[in-house]
Amino acid sequence: MKATSHNVNGVEVIKLDGKITIGSGDQQLRDVIGNAVNQGNSKILLDMSGVTTIDSSGIGELVGSYTTVTNRGGKLKLLHLPAKLNELLHVTQLITVFEVYDNEQQAVGSF
Repeated sequence: MKATSHNVNGVEVIKLDGKITIGSGDQQLRDVIGNAVNQGNSKILLDMSGVTTIDSSGIGELVGSYTTVTNRGGKLKLLHLPAKLNELLHVTQLITVFEVYDNEQQAVGSF
């Protein structure tokens, strides 16, 4: 997994590309979110448009990241969910936990 980020009006937009699976992407996701929070970013938007595969470990890490950010007084929201991930979040009822957006401007404005 590869992550790139940019800041838009105080919101850290992190674009994820590749696989978020056990043994590689899950740990990278934890590190990326941890670094963003440690740098003082409390508004984090994960752009998931480049995510090709996610497994249960990746989903677990997504939930863990959400908890980490929330416990530190921040907000973590999702942007551009691929169809498979959207379906997975609906099946697991996690769609009710995350705020999900299709438009970056709207997502940034929601913070």
